[in-house]
Amino acid sequence: MRKTDRYRVTEANSLWQVYKTVPFFKVVRNFIVIQLARYTPFLPVKNWLYRTFLGMDVGKHTAFALMVMLDVMFPEKISVGRNTVIGYNTTILAHEYLIKEYRLGKVEIGSEVLIGANTTILPGVTIGDGAIVSAGTLVHKDVPPGAFVGGNPMSVIYSKEEMDKRKEEDTFFDE
Repeated sequence: MRKTDRYRVTEANSLWQVYKTVPFFKVVRNFIVIQLARYTPFLPVKNWLYRTFLGMDVGKHTAFALMVMLDVMFPEKISVGRNTVIGYNTTILAHEYLIKEYRLGKVEIGSEVLIGANTTILPGVTIGDGAIVSAGTLVHKDVPPGAFVGGNPMSVIYSKEEMDKRKEEDTFFDE
């Protein structure tokens, strides 16, 4: 189960009430910063933009690939450890606006994590240190440290123990 806080709404669906939940000018500022970062080829500049203007916790040597889309309303709820790679066109959400409610949840991505291209990460999940997320995965629940996961729905392909065994048998990991 994802760790999200749920907020009931009355009247129209929750997206119609978005500016009751987040200030309009915050969304505008975040949108501009995220769009600049999506297209910039300079990794240190991206991380500086995310830390300085979005309030994100981004570890040293973390790499956000081209076109990564962060949550435009609540990016401060996203944290990423050190030396992590987030693949092309990945989307990281910290909110969900539904018909009768909206949900907010922190997204915690560990250190030494590899997230493949075109992945979507939903609010309220934790991706453990050393995990690998296959391209195109919908991350809808926590990922154990060191695990290799993939698919839609996401499932564990190899546990940390199985990955460690594969690394011992394969010289590719030693290079």
